[in-house]
Order: sequence, then C-alpha cells, then structure tokens
Amino acid sequence: MFVVKMLSGRKQGFRQLSKRLPLLIFGSLFLTASSLSSFPPKELTTPGLMREFAAPIEDVRQAVVSIQKDHIVHGTLIFDREPTLTGAEAVASTPLFDPWPGPGEVYYKIRADAIAPRHFLESADQGTIGVRFVIIPVTQDRTRVKVDAVYIEAARKTVHPSDGNVEKSEMKEIKDALDSLQEAAMEAADARRRELSAELVRKSFVRQREDETARLSTAQANEKDMEQQIVSLRHDLERRVKAPGADLKAAPFQSAANLKTLAAFTDVVVLIVTPHWLGVETPEGQRGWLPLEQLEPLP
Repeated sequence: MFVVKMLSGRKQGFRQLSKRLPLLIFGSLFLTASSLSSFPPKELTTPGLMREFAAPIEDVRQAVVSIQKDHIVHGTLIFDREPTLTGAEAVASTPLFDPWPGPGEVYYKIRADAIAPRHFLESADQGTIGVRFVIIPVTQDRTRVKVDAVYIEAARKTVHPSDGNVEKSEMKEIKDALDSLQEAAMEAADARRRELSAELVRKSFVRQREDETARLSTAQANEKDMEQQIVSLRHDLERRVKAPGADLKAAPFQSAANLKTLAAFTDVVVLIVTPHWLGVETPEGQRGWLPLEQLEPLP
C-alpha cells in the first residue's frame, strides 16, 4: 500500500509540473524578448568614408541631395536577382545615428524592411538600412563629404556596421553626379561664351556696315558738294555768247583778225579777264578774245 501511494503521489506531481511547464517556458521567452527589445543600439563603430572635392558647397549639396533622393542604397543588395536595392527614401532625421556633433549639413536616407543585406557585417533578420551624408565646407571652392552606413535589426536592435562598400559606392555616385553637374556647367559656360562671341562678331559686323554706310554717305555728300562747287565754278568761269552771235578775235581789239564766228548761246570758258575783253576757250578748244558786252552769265 505504501508503494502504491508513493507512485500515486509522483504521478500527481508530474501532472502539475507538466501543467506549469508551458507557463514557465512562455514566461522565460517573454522576459528574454522584452529585455532584447529594450536593449539600446550600439554606437556606430566604423569610421565611414570622407572625401574632399574641388567644388563649392552649392554644387556639392546639389550632388548629395540628388543621391539622397534617388531611392537606392548603393553598394548592397538583398537578392542576387535584384542587384540594385531600391525602395530607399530621403528623411530629415533618423534614430539610426547619433546626432552629428560637428559642423556641416547632414542628410539621411533609409531603407526599411531590408532582410540580411549584403556588405553589412554579420547581418541577419529584418531591419533598416541608414545612410548619412555630411557636407562640410572647407574653403570657398573646396568641400568635404562624409558618408556613413549602418544596418540595425528591427527585433533585437543589433547594429551591423557596413564593411565600407556602401560608403564607397554612395561616394562614387556623389562624385559622378558632381562631375555631371560641373561638366554641364562648363558646357553651359562654353555655350554662353560662343553666344557672346557670336554676338560680338554680329555687333562688329553691324558697326562695320554702319561705318561703311557713314563713309559712303560722307563720300556722296562730298561728291554732291563738289558737284555744286563745280557748278558754281563753272557759273563763275563760263559765259554764254549773246544773240545773234559774235566774232572770236585773235587779240583784244576790234581791228584784230577774226578767228571764228561763234553762234548765239555758245558756252565759252573764261581764261583771262580785262576791263573790256575776256580771253576765252571754245568747246572745241580754240582760244581767242570776245568783247565783254557780247557775253552773258550762264542761267
């Protein structure tokens, strides 16, 4: 009887223990999960990547923002069939990084729901990738950029630093974007210089045409003035034979020999002037003398 009672008591104890065992296991798992979920993330241990560019901060900022907003985390992947990890978004801030303590402008992009991404040390489970860009002005024409990348598991808050490939790839994208910006700026400057050069050539041609036109106008005016002077001189130096005509004398005397009879209205050039006679030349080139009263001015 004693042996039967002992066996009966042990069976009851096992039954109670078997009833309490699931509760104990669940409680232990709950405590473990709670303690892991409240475990603070570790500080970023990798130095990141820094590079100095020979460009003003405005150009570097434009390049960095273009990469921040390109929806890609460069230098990592989740599935081999998808070598480009898309789905990233630009954010103003993120708890994945401690506040930046130094000078400069800070930009972030994150990619949530990433599963064990490549190039993050010992990455596992599902979590969020964070990339931080810091722009630090050095001089008016030189600017530094620092890139950091980290992956943090969602459940255990385990921090997985990058092996450097993400930072290197993001920095390359920034350099390529900056090179494209600078090349476009140079092309725009060259186009502007060509445009200005063409405009200068056009203005020079216009000025040359204007100068030629002015010179031509001046020459025409001078020619017209000369013609007027010639007309005036001709009016002063030429006379016309009165009707009914006159005899061209060999000397300024009435008794001088007649060289030729000139018809009325014949124009002659005055060569010599005396009080009563004029030495003249006919249109044929013959020279002689005519009395002053037989000539009249040209009309």
